[in-house]
Amino acid sequence: MAKTKMRICSACLLGIKCRYDGKSKLNKKVIELSQKEFLIPVCPEQLGGLPTPREPAEQRGKKVFTKSGRNISKNFEAGAKQVLKIAKLLGVKEAILKQRSPSCGYGRIHSGAFSGNIVKGSGTTAFLLKKNGIKIITEKDL
Repeated sequence: MAKTKMRICSACLLGIKCRYDGKSKLNKKVIELSQKEFLIPVCPEQLGGLPTPREPAEQRGKKVFTKSGRNISKNFEAGAKQVLKIAKLLGVKEAILKQRSPSCGYGRIHSGAFSGNIVKGSGTTAFLLKKNGIKIITEKDL
């Protein structure tokens, strides 16, 4: 079967160990989909210059802070811009992003208090992609 559709995809969902804890969030449905479509792996946090592993971060309002209180919003914004650039260069109109992430989360993210609470909102990359007309779904939507 020829692969024709292309989507941006959170790299961690494809088994790439790029999360803050140095692990992946391999998702079986995403892997199965990768056999039929081109899924372009991206990690906005790495593209924004952050190392792996790295300190956990959560979004508070429009800013992103590490658990120790360091403002790393500029890294998240830079990574989001790089993902948008990739999408535009390749003509990608859809993305599959890791839910609840401060960069990729769509619709629901962690509260910013490092308490495990989930609130309405979108991560930095999800917000920028959506604002630029790219359809977003999470791994749970597959």
